[in-house]
Amino acid sequence: MKISHCLFIFFVSTALAFGQGGNPANRYLNAYKKYQNAACPLESDGIKHFIYFSRNREQIHGHPFLSIPRIVGAQIMYSWRQLEPERGVYDFSILREDYVYLLAHGKKLFVQFQDVSFDVKYKAIPDYLLSEEYEGGCTLSFDDLGHADGWVVKKWNRNVQERFALLMQALGKEFDGKIEGVNLQETAIGIDKSKEVGFSPKRYSQCIKENMLALKKAFPQSTTMQYANFMPDEWLPWEDKGYLRSIYAYGQEIGVGLGGPDLMVTRKGQLNHALALMHENDYTVPLGIAVQDGNYIGKTGADEDYSETEDRGQAERKNVVPLLHAFAQDFLKVSYMFWVHQEPYIVEDVMPCFRGN
Repeated sequence: MKISHCLFIFFVSTALAFGQGGNPANRYLNAYKKYQNAACPLESDGIKHFIYFSRNREQIHGHPFLSIPRIVGAQIMYSWRQLEPERGVYDFSILREDYVYLLAHGKKLFVQFQDVSFDVKYKAIPDYLLSEEYEGGCTLSFDDLGHADGWVVKKWNRNVQERFALLMQALGKEFDGKIEGVNLQETAIGIDKSKEVGFSPKRYSQCIKENMLALKKAFPQSTTMQYANFMPDEWLPWEDKGYLRSIYAYGQEIGVGLGGPDLMVTRKGQLNHALALMHENDYTVPLGIAVQDGNYIGKTGADEDYSETEDRGQAERKNVVPLLHAFAQDFLKVSYMFWVHQEPYIVEDVMPCFRGN
C-alpha cells in the first residue's frame, strides 16, 4: 500500500475516533452523572457488602455493623509476617479468632492477604524472606514524585513464589469453604525496575497469574479475588501492552474473581483501568470493588494533597455513598463491595444508608 494511502487511512481513522467518540481517555468521565440522584436507603441489590477494617481487627468487636442484616461481614487484612512468623511455621490464631467471633454473630470473614505495605517503616513479609535466598524478599516502592512510600514483595523471585504457594495451601487446608473469601492486594507498583534482577513487566504479569492459580488451587470453594488496577509500563487507553487485560482474562479463565481498590468515579486513571475492564466485559467470576481511605471525599491514599490522619470529615460534604453504590451496582455489576472503616464517614454516611432497609 502506498504511503499516501496509509496516511489517509490513519487520519480518517483518527478523525472518526475523535469526531464520533471523542478522546477515548474521556469516554467514561460523565458516567457517574447517571447516578447522582441515588439516595439512602440503598436500593435492593444482590451485592455482598463487607466493612473493611484493614489491620484494625479489634474494631469488629461490638461494632454496629453486626446488627445490620445487609452487611454480610468484615474484610480484614492479615500480613504474611503474621501468618508465617518463621519459615514453615504457620500461625493462624488471629484469623481463626476473628472467624469464630464473626460466625457467632452471623457474619462472614473475607481475608485480604497483605504482602505489600504502604509504609516504609513496615515490611509485610516475614524476616526469613529478607535473606539472600529470596534476593531480599521485597524492594522499596515509590510514589509519582519519587518518594519512597512502602515495600513491594518480589513476586518475580521464584523462591518467594514457592513460599507464597505453600502458605496458601496451609491456609486453604483449614479455612477453605469456611471463610467467605480471600483477595490478593493490588497489582500497582512503583519500583526502580533498573535495580531489580529478574524483573520485567512481562515477568511481573506472569507471576501475578501464577499466584492467582496457586490461590485458586488452595481455595476451590471460598471466593478468590485479585485486585488488579494498574500495571508497570502501561497506561490505558494509550499505552496498552495487554498486561492488565490479560490478568482479567486469566481470572475469568481459572475462576478467580477480579476487582480493585479505590472506587473513584470521576478520575480518569481508575476509569480507564480497573473500572473500564469490569464495565466492558461479561464475567462469570465475581467482581469486587473497594471504597478505601479518602474515597468518601473523592481522594485516594496516594494523593499528595490528602492525609488520612488529618481528615476528620467535611461538615458540609455530600454523602456519596448512594452514588458509589449505584455506580458499582449498575455500571460495574459487582458481586462484592468493601466499605472502608474510616471515621466519621462509616458512622455518619455508610451505616445510615444500610439501616434504612
